[in-house]
Amino acid sequence: MLEILYRDDRLVAINKPAGLLVHRSNIDRHETRFAVQLLRDQIGQRVHPLHRLDKGTSGVLLFALDADCAREVGGQFQRDEIAKRYLAVVRGWPPEAGVIDHPLSRQFDDYGRKLGADSAAAAALPAVTEYRRLARVELPDAVDRYPTSRYALVELSPRSGRQHQLRRHLKHISHPIIGDATWGKGIHNRFFQQRFGCGRLLLACTRLELKHPQNGHALSIAAPPEENFAAVLGALGWDGIRG
Repeated sequence: MLEILYRDDRLVAINKPAGLLVHRSNIDRHETRFAVQLLRDQIGQRVHPLHRLDKGTSGVLLFALDADCAREVGGQFQRDEIAKRYLAVVRGWPPEAGVIDHPLSRQFDDYGRKLGADSAAAAALPAVTEYRRLARVELPDAVDRYPTSRYALVELSPRSGRQHQLRRHLKHISHPIIGDATWGKGIHNRFFQQRFGCGRLLLACTRLELKHPQNGHALSIAAPPEENFAAVLGALGWDGIRG
């Protein structure tokens, strides 16, 4: 049963668990469970996904309940008018705050097929992410080439919506997200699996802020970190820190 965070006549939001695809993809052809299908069956009506979260990312996932709402709120997403907040655990200690302004190209199509270098979609597009460091820790474990290991909890606010933007941007500034098998660092991912029993991507969408399509009023939808994410935060001494 999916956790419903918000529901009215036009919108419904769930707290998507890590490991669940939003919809069918060729990248994970073996998967048979999708958020779109599960939510449709749970509430007994058709739903329209308004944005995406990577399979490994948990948190607020928003759907429209009719086509007009999908167009209206979808337009807000396309115009980057919706404020999005994420929490992530990253390797190292980034500065207290900063802006990552680094163009990104689209790498896969809607069905998970890798795009060729000559594809028009492969052109780099503007991508901006603001970040704020919320906490940091130094562990007495020689995970890499240093005698200790440093990690940080960051709040991320993407100002654009490029493919895998947060994961790629954190990699770009040399502070990859823990648990990221593609843009992360395997030795640190394995350390978190062994030390904390956590093999997931430590990235969660914790808040969306938008204008309601019916009345234009501000709507804020929040989700607490999933249990396995929260357990890691607690083990690192960051219990209760949510930005």
